[in-house]
Amino acid sequence: MKIFSAEGPELARLLLEPGIVAIVGASDDANKTAGRPQRFLREQGFVGKLYLVNPRRPQVQGEQAWPSLSALPEIPEHVFVLTPTETVVETVAECARLGVKLVTLLASGFSEAGAEGMAREQQLREIVKQSGIRLLGPSSLGVINPRQQMSLTANAAFAEPQTPVGRVFVASHSGSMIGALVSRGRARGVGFAGLVSVGSEVDLSIGEVCAATLDDPGIDAYLLFLESLHHGAALRAFAIEAARRNKPVIAYKLGRSAAAAEMAVTHTGAIAGEDDIADAFLKDCGIARVGIFESLLECQPLAARMPFMPPGAPRRVGIVATTGGGAAMVVDQLGIRGIIAEPASAETLAKLAAVGILVSPGRVVDLTLAGARYDVMKGALDIMLAAPEFDLVLAVVGSSARSQPELAVKPIIDSAGGAKPLAAMLVPDAPQAIAQLTAAKVPCFRNPESCADVIAAVFDRRSPLALAPMPAASSGTATRNLNEMQAYQLLDQLGLPHAPCLSIAIDSQAPQQLPFDYPVVLKVCSAEIPHKTEVGGVLLNLCDQAALQQALVRLRANLVQHAPGILAEQALIQPMRKGLAEVLIGYKVDPDAGPIVMLAAGGIWAELASDRSIRLAPVSVATAQQMISEVRMLQTVAGLRGKPRGDLQALAQAISDLSQLAVQPQHRVVEAEINPMQVMAEGVLAVDALVVLNQA
Repeated sequence: MKIFSAEGPELARLLLEPGIVAIVGASDDANKTAGRPQRFLREQGFVGKLYLVNPRRPQVQGEQAWPSLSALPEIPEHVFVLTPTETVVETVAECARLGVKLVTLLASGFSEAGAEGMAREQQLREIVKQSGIRLLGPSSLGVINPRQQMSLTANAAFAEPQTPVGRVFVASHSGSMIGALVSRGRARGVGFAGLVSVGSEVDLSIGEVCAATLDDPGIDAYLLFLESLHHGAALRAFAIEAARRNKPVIAYKLGRSAAAAEMAVTHTGAIAGEDDIADAFLKDCGIARVGIFESLLECQPLAARMPFMPPGAPRRVGIVATTGGGAAMVVDQLGIRGIIAEPASAETLAKLAAVGILVSPGRVVDLTLAGARYDVMKGALDIMLAAPEFDLVLAVVGSSARSQPELAVKPIIDSAGGAKPLAAMLVPDAPQAIAQLTAAKVPCFRNPESCADVIAAVFDRRSPLALAPMPAASSGTATRNLNEMQAYQLLDQLGLPHAPCLSIAIDSQAPQQLPFDYPVVLKVCSAEIPHKTEVGGVLLNLCDQAALQQALVRLRANLVQHAPGILAEQALIQPMRKGLAEVLIGYKVDPDAGPIVMLAAGGIWAELASDRSIRLAPVSVATAQQMISEVRMLQTVAGLRGKPRGDLQALAQAISDLSQLAVQPQHRVVEAEINPMQVMAEGVLAVDALVVLNQA
């Protein structure tokens, strides 16, 4: 029978404010890993009850030790297990029998350790399922709540006294990154409301841990260090609720340089790639994904001030500077990330001139050394913050930030309370100025790389409030392909247009008459041959019946040579169609991120060019139009410079229609791909399709 299973605020209390804590495997050596939690709790003044379990010692670090959990005079609420891997399952089982509500496991050696470790992990899952006990880890370095003087952690970084208290909550797959963030936060004047090392997520995931704290009025924002998205549904649900409460979420995720995901049956999985999917997932969930570790601490003030941008909205940064070189570095870094520094309008330049600030037209309002005066910088900021052409104003300050912060920084602080976000980048090492800006909650940066990284991450977020909850994962793993004719039948149900086709027996003669004109294409039609060109299964530009008959003979020979033993009884005949452009539209149920839809350059370019756009599915037509604007190849048919215009509205409708598979589970589609889809002057036309079903 299951005991009470903690979630929500009660889970947050057990994690961050437990009244009764036990440490199993506590060491008498305060400098060892197993001795640190006791030492840190005592040094930092933990006010709850603490029990120490060590069957070999009557005392640990001068305090009474108990031989087992069952020997304790009362049941702990939170147990930190520091024992060797081979004893962990037994210890967790004992906790479950006693009615412990939450266990944190430090030990490693589970799924990452091969078959034996995976078996241990499955045992832990069974205990959780049967008892309702909550489990943090394995490989968790513990939990820290600076507001309650609780450092239930083995992380050596917490040997420093008094973790800085603030309003930012941190959750990390990596325990060591918790310590890194605290040390860097201390230097930047950033404090923390809580830090949790989540580890391997056998039970509790980053999403569930963070969601449990959303009602905490002492938490304003979340910083996440992610190694995977293995519990994407929980992370998505948390992100939606965080957005509703205006609590920004910032993430640093590993994996940008990792190889793409293993080739799937369709191209979609291979072209999208694991990190591309993760990137789309985070942005669609409204999470600001930074690419520089330092940015993780610097992003929150700007994310808190900057609203989600409407789909397709321009991203306009106005730059005012006292240093031309420093401003040029920022402009360069923003440009690398696709953000252009917006020049001041003629009206804005006139307003500046009217108050005696004369600057040359350009992408930077360069005040030169005169900007080191309070009245000049303040006057320029007041005008730029009121200018309609900017969504964000960035002040770039040179040497005066270090030598005269009262002149260079004070006008920025005094101007930062308006409706439009204002940020600062300081070119010299100016710790005093950084401290003043941080204390005033002004977004501030120490280098142009992290400055541009944060601005891009905040701009790139998309509001998650329209996201539907992620569909439940299918229990089945076996899949089967549809042949092309069956795939077209699915497209018909979705309302997606495709080229007409005629199915014939592959060993038959060419038909005397066709329901469409020559030239035609002949293709093998077999669920066992998803990629026809690899076996010589596509023959093009057949201009008459004789050519079609010869092609049938050649097709049969190609299959004997390149696909021996594969069942191929049908062939398709289709009219040749040529559009203005070819694209790939793909749909895939990712095991972590859930359903995604992808638009990419099609045909032979699908695998050669990294020209694609990805979103969580389903998408609206408006979102599909934004995806189209992100695929560079499609600009060639957007009607620019007198070029023929393709029907991009019809393409947007097709993308949206295919993405609706995400909310139509009756089709059991795990992957679907149209490649190529021809973009015509009027309408679009699928000329090949591949569909994979879940057989559950």
